[in-house]
Amino acid sequence: MILKKITLFTFGLLICALGLSQNALSPRIASYDIQVELDADKKMLYGKQTLYWKNPSTDTIHELRYHLYHNAFKNSKTTFMKNQEFTLPGLDENDCDWGYIDIHKIEDEYGNNLAEAMEYIQPDDGNEFDQTVLRVPLKQPVMPNATIKINLDWTGKLPKIKPRTGYNKDYHFMVQWFPKVGVYEPAGMRYATKGQWSCHQYHASGEYYADFGNYKVDITVPKNYKVGASGSLKKESENGDKKTFTYQIDDVIDFAWTASPHFVEKTTKWKNVDIRLLCYPDHEHVAERFFVATKNAFEYLDEHVGEYPYSTLTIVDPPIHGIFSSGMEYPTLITSLSFCFLPKGVKTVETLTVHEFIHQYFMQMVATNEQEEPWMDEGLTTYYEGRILDHYYGAKTSTVDFLGIRVGNIEANRAGFFSIENPKIADNTYYARQFKHGGYGPISYNKTAIWLRTLEGLVGIETMDKIMKTYFERWKFNHPCARDFISVVNEVVWDNHGNKFGENMDWFFDQVLYGSELCDYKVAEIDHQDIQGSAGFFDDLENCETNSVAESDQDIFKSKTVLHRLGEVKMPIEILVIFNDGSEVMETWDGQARSTEFSYIGTKKIQSVEIDPLRKIYIDKNFLNNSLTTKTQRKSVRKYYTQFMGWIQNTMQNLSVLI
Repeated sequence: MILKKITLFTFGLLICALGLSQNALSPRIASYDIQVELDADKKMLYGKQTLYWKNPSTDTIHELRYHLYHNAFKNSKTTFMKNQEFTLPGLDENDCDWGYIDIHKIEDEYGNNLAEAMEYIQPDDGNEFDQTVLRVPLKQPVMPNATIKINLDWTGKLPKIKPRTGYNKDYHFMVQWFPKVGVYEPAGMRYATKGQWSCHQYHASGEYYADFGNYKVDITVPKNYKVGASGSLKKESENGDKKTFTYQIDDVIDFAWTASPHFVEKTTKWKNVDIRLLCYPDHEHVAERFFVATKNAFEYLDEHVGEYPYSTLTIVDPPIHGIFSSGMEYPTLITSLSFCFLPKGVKTVETLTVHEFIHQYFMQMVATNEQEEPWMDEGLTTYYEGRILDHYYGAKTSTVDFLGIRVGNIEANRAGFFSIENPKIADNTYYARQFKHGGYGPISYNKTAIWLRTLEGLVGIETMDKIMKTYFERWKFNHPCARDFISVVNEVVWDNHGNKFGENMDWFFDQVLYGSELCDYKVAEIDHQDIQGSAGFFDDLENCETNSVAESDQDIFKSKTVLHRLGEVKMPIEILVIFNDGSEVMETWDGQARSTEFSYIGTKKIQSVEIDPLRKIYIDKNFLNNSLTTKTQRKSVRKYYTQFMGWIQNTMQNLSVLI
């Protein structure tokens, strides 16, 4: 009887395990159970955590590597601090506003002390003052597909006014705040030819890369504090003057949280998702703008990309003294930014909220390596930012619609890229840290969005939607690279269009992704010549023909237009030719030669010519030279003005996002 009960119990456990496995959305490589306490007066964190790490390879693993991101703010000689391109305001060396994370104990499930052999390493630059990567040799290796349990005790001093994280006054924003294991890439994953750790130091440009897992986090804060975090709140408990919040979330790559006694909470829902806004009291009036923008993004991505699988989303609107944490994205928790002095027609709130929410798809679910291929998260996100804002706020007014000034999102993207001093400074394949002399934002964000719009223009919106849906479904909860995205494009374009664009779309990516040259087509001239007919000796030397044109009441003309390719990027383009009688014809050109012409003989003359009239080739640098007319035109000052305003708005947007 006892044996039967044991057997039934074991079978029940097996069924439960199978059920849990079936519900898993991701491989669940790195899972955490964390207890952390915030000392708000001393600005300290006291943490204990257990890591459950599964070896995803057929290799035997003899060491783990951890990110200790807060050590980037330990001193002025870290790699992050040396390479940042701007000076952080508010630093007071006399007050020692620096931060760190210090591990006191680390041991495996067998009780082996691993701290005695751990060491800081600098795999990217050899900077001895950088302690953002920790190597931990194991006493017992992790066999293929086996799991190891690591217990760890640590203390963290919070940095003040640092990018993305830290505290100011009693506002606390905790991201990359705990010792976080790197990604072990088996041979064949992304670009790995053999098993390897991808655990970069913390650089000033670029963000994070991590494996999926489950998180259970107990956050203890002063009793009067409100907390927002990734996932769902499972329990609250009080202990004297402290309160503990237990949050849980599965199948994510990270966990973030925030705490302040001044948060005001606003809530709403989209379908079965609970949406929560945490803001300071003077920003309550902006809540509806946050919610409308968020629901728009939910609706659009649900239809055009895929399903949002989580039950919560928390939006944080930081106070002005927490501005360095604005415009950021973490699993089910994003930060935006609002200014009371900005009118509703300047859509900074909507732009940032939509942008950061899209990151729940690219790179939270489709978890690309932001350090090595930043365009795959920021570029794809910026592309969808434009599509969503255009759809709900108008293509010409999606960024600014104020006092007669109207700027669309794609105009801001174009201005943000083409207005930089050297748009050819780098191609899209650079690691984030390799943009030594500028270009990271304009190229990773804006250029990518422009060439994705161009791809959409070439293959059509239906094909583009199929590309993105296929890419998302195939690679969600995994780590794709550029060639995986290109493979999906080639597959879908061939299915929908056959060889219309060639054997594949590699020619496109060779230019816009792997190349740094510019695209620029120009209507060079429109010309008309009277047709005088043929004259001279033809059939014999006895008869000289003087004019073979048939008598007509109308003059006959040869009317032509000449087009130039000024840039090195070659795209198939369409040309709209309009004649003086109102008739028109749409021509096509493969765009390969340096110049071409289209000519017509008859009684009508070319009145105007426009390259790319349906605006498909957004990668074209100069739209002003894309058209020419023989009619007198008004001055094109407004076109320049619109470009200028787009540049202004894009600058504001990038400042908000990058801080």
